[in-house]
Amino acid sequence: MQYMTLSFTHKNTDIKTREKLSFGSTDKLTGALRMIVSHESVNEAVILSTCNRMEVITSVKECKESLSFIMRALSHISGISKEELENRADVYDNTGAIHHLFAVCSSLDSLVVGETQIVGQMKAAFNFSLQNGFCGPKLRRAMQQCFKCAASVRSSTDISKNPVSVSSVAVTKAKDLLKTLDGVNAVVVGAGEMSELAAKHLLSSNANVIIINRSYENALSLAKKLGKNSSAQPFSNLREAINKYPLVFSATGAPHAIITNDIVESRVFERYWFDIAVPRDIEPCRFENVHIYAVDDLEEIVAKNLALREEQAKVAYSIVGQMTTDFFKWLQALSVDPIIKEIRDQAKLSALNEIEKAIKKGYISHEMRQSVEKIVHQSFNAFLHKPTINLKNVLELAESDKIVQSLQYFFDIKDEELKEPPATKFENSERDE
Repeated sequence: MQYMTLSFTHKNTDIKTREKLSFGSTDKLTGALRMIVSHESVNEAVILSTCNRMEVITSVKECKESLSFIMRALSHISGISKEELENRADVYDNTGAIHHLFAVCSSLDSLVVGETQIVGQMKAAFNFSLQNGFCGPKLRRAMQQCFKCAASVRSSTDISKNPVSVSSVAVTKAKDLLKTLDGVNAVVVGAGEMSELAAKHLLSSNANVIIINRSYENALSLAKKLGKNSSAQPFSNLREAINKYPLVFSATGAPHAIITNDIVESRVFERYWFDIAVPRDIEPCRFENVHIYAVDDLEEIVAKNLALREEQAKVAYSIVGQMTTDFFKWLQALSVDPIIKEIRDQAKLSALNEIEKAIKKGYISHEMRQSVEKIVHQSFNAFLHKPTINLKNVLELAESDKIVQSLQYFFDIKDEELKEPPATKFENSERDE
């Protein structure tokens, strides 16, 4: 069994390509997961799809063949050529895959380092895959440890102090452009998490917020939750609102643009629109005084964010590195006990077979069977005592994985012959993270 992750992010993939790779609907996500795990070499899969990244996190029997198949599957789903996907993707396997997973969940690989949304997004992706049968014990262990890692980074560093998100960065950019947001009317399109975050940051900057959503009930509910200086309008008012107010923040889950050129009218004042959705909500506009900022346009503020968190990030990465090492030690500890048991079972079976042959040939009487079995078993236990201790101690060595694999090879022990151990205290302790 091996871990492998394919990563498409703001670092290696432009927003147009990420739009094609996004999995906004449940049906599309289910179909993609079903296709990926249909290959005999792919055991389990989780897909993380956000505005800044699409990650395919897998447990596989073999990486090369699995990688080629997943690339073909993604090409089929997205309409992007397999060659382009291969040129863009960052591919991680085994230790690299787990280190990357932990770094992502700890918000060290985010567009805005230290943002707090990623853990919730990762948990949602994991739970969806688990509940729909695409994720099993291999990825469950990795995910549970990655949530523990994220919690450790948050508690041990200030990287998430004054937490920031793409939504907050967009509001900060708006404040930089207008100098102040005091009394400014801002339209927020959508009623999900990103929209709520944008609205909260706008309100904290003394702006007035107008929530517009396809479901007026959801818009009204969010406005009531936000309280003072927030209101809701029906979706039919979208055209009027975007042409009346200077600020628009859009973060819906629509599969296509909802602010299109046919509803944009000419105005004399400058307008600033922040499209923080993937796929994008706003079409490019023909009017010069309509300034549209998508996720990838927030790099300047992100760079400042990175500088402020650089020292804390070093501490966080050391935590990620140590917990990656600890994870593989723990995994190998899980694998060692079944191997030891299998070797002892092989020895026992071999002894019993030889005793049976000896009885049939008259070398040993039936009356002596029990005594001979006891002597042979004691001999094997004494013989295997030192190797058993050494095998448990080998987990501290850098080459432990190769040693364990060699032992499996010499004793002809296949992975599928090793029974899956029950959930351990370690695993159970992670479920409430």
